[in-house]
Amino acid sequence: MSDREPPRRRVPGPARSARPARPASAQRRPGPGGRPARRPAAFAPRPAPRVIRLGSPRPRLRMVGLALTLVLLAFVVRLLQVQAVDASSYTARAEQNRYVGQVLAAARGEITDRTGVAFATSEDAYDITADPTMFARPQLPVDDGPEQAAALLAPILRQDQAALVKKLRPEDRNLRYVKLAGRQTPQVWKQIRDLRSALSAKSETDKATVNVLAGVFSVPSSKRVYPNGDLAAGILGWVNADGKGGGGVEQQLNATLAGKDGKIRYAQSGGRQVPTAGSTETPAVPGSDVELTIDRDIQWAAQKAITDQVEQSKADRGYVIVQDTRTGEILAMANSPGFDPNDLSRADAADLGNPSVQDAYEPGSTAKVMSMAAVLEENAATPLTHVTVPNRLHRGDRLFQDDVDHATWYLTLNGVLAKSSNIGTILATGQLGKTQAEANRVLYSYLRKFGIGSHTGLGFPGETKGILAPPGKWSTSQQYTIPFGQGMSLNALQAASVYSTIANGGVRVEPTLVRGAKGPDGRFTPAPAPGRSRVVSQKTAKALAQMLESVVDDEQGTGAKARIPGYRVAGKTGTANRVDPATGTYKGYTSSFAGFAPADNPRITVYCAIQNATEGSYFGGQICGPVFKQVMEFALKTLQVPPTGAKPANLPVDFTP
Repeated sequence: MSDREPPRRRVPGPARSARPARPASAQRRPGPGGRPARRPAAFAPRPAPRVIRLGSPRPRLRMVGLALTLVLLAFVVRLLQVQAVDASSYTARAEQNRYVGQVLAAARGEITDRTGVAFATSEDAYDITADPTMFARPQLPVDDGPEQAAALLAPILRQDQAALVKKLRPEDRNLRYVKLAGRQTPQVWKQIRDLRSALSAKSETDKATVNVLAGVFSVPSSKRVYPNGDLAAGILGWVNADGKGGGGVEQQLNATLAGKDGKIRYAQSGGRQVPTAGSTETPAVPGSDVELTIDRDIQWAAQKAITDQVEQSKADRGYVIVQDTRTGEILAMANSPGFDPNDLSRADAADLGNPSVQDAYEPGSTAKVMSMAAVLEENAATPLTHVTVPNRLHRGDRLFQDDVDHATWYLTLNGVLAKSSNIGTILATGQLGKTQAEANRVLYSYLRKFGIGSHTGLGFPGETKGILAPPGKWSTSQQYTIPFGQGMSLNALQAASVYSTIANGGVRVEPTLVRGAKGPDGRFTPAPAPGRSRVVSQKTAKALAQMLESVVDDEQGTGAKARIPGYRVAGKTGTANRVDPATGTYKGYTSSFAGFAPADNPRITVYCAIQNATEGSYFGGQICGPVFKQVMEFALKTLQVPPTGAKPANLPVDFTP
């Protein structure tokens, strides 16, 4: 018999009453092998669970729905404000923060001599720029970003550290572009770039390192270079830190040389351009090349000759002009002392500019050729007219004398010019009118025709037109000093132009310095033709040329040191009392020599002037005559001008009473 009873079959029917539970001790038989207690019947009733009744969920759902509705409504309102109401302002702000604009500097045109040799050119350079917003929080996690960056950049850029800090922390906190330094060499930018890269690499591994140069950039530019150093510096001028001409041709023709800058606008992130974001660019238009009338070799010869003489005479300064007598083109315009436009920091401010056209001074006896031109043109005398020259001449409130004390001279008009007699010139010009006032008016009209008191037409920056008062305002002494070159003033180019006018048969051609310009397309545009005007007749000009030959060739002439073997030379010496610019009183002398060659078929005019020679001779024939000869010989050979072979006129200098 098994230990368990077979299961009983349940018969549906009315429920039976539950049996009373057995005591716990009766649940299991004691002892080993006892039968386990029987399980409770499956149909025995269990205790009823405790029921918790919940409230209605509808109020809570309503509140949650209302809250969500309000949140969504707030988002909708904000989206409407951003996308509809304030869309343009946000777009502009985003564009401002994302896009950066920079100027693309145009390549400056070259300046060359008449043969195409470069006087001024440009080489690659960089403008060092910065975005000031990238030096402040939150772009940099430090407060002294500008100070740290300036400390690194100052020694490289050779700039004041405080000035750099001011640029990197401008008053306008929204400023996105500042130029830290212009036209730096590629080596300078490489230093900055390498330093920036090193800081960037270190900041990735060392969280304490901040790349304070992340906001420093470069813009391709160019730097002006003058390959010949100080050669023709007074003509060329220089380019300032902003890339604009600061003097000379660089300033005069800045618009032609500079071209037109372009612009570029691109997206940036972290200081770097985003290539895939696109950009807009307006290309720069290069400047035009300017071709001067200057011949580099003749310029070199003129500059060397005047520099050597100024140093030897311990003079304040000197000028030499070389001009083509037929075309008016300036072949050389040399000044001493000069300056090197490559390094203005070493230049003396007094030496900057072009004194050949900017200095006004009393010319002295070289101006007598204009007085003689008036006398000949007005038929008041001829080269052979006799002029008795006393030892002294009383006129107005003064007693006049010549440079040397002499007994009475018996000279021809040619001799008056050859021996440079002040008294003889006063007597000759006195024949220009029935009265002195009338003679003054006639002389004044010729001085004006020769260009005295007017600009030369060169248009050079700072050019002086000299001083020539109307004859009605001439003082008593000026009526007699102006005929021999005192009491009026001019510049060196005006003086050279006077002699070129005589050499050109009496026709004045406005001096020119520019032959033309070659644009970016390679097309050459010639400069406008210079103005021309007849001053005296060809007959008068020829007679003056013969008279000027006597100054150089005749033994009594004052210009013997200007003789050139094989060539006929026409010239005139000058030694004038000099007005000291500092005091306004006469102090020292202006020494000069002017002339042209060949005298009978002129091609070249040379004019030399030296201010305040303090050692050795101060007479124009002695210190400027040799300069004239040296420069003229070189120019004749360079331009391959042959001697004419004709014999000089040898006009008489004096007569026997």
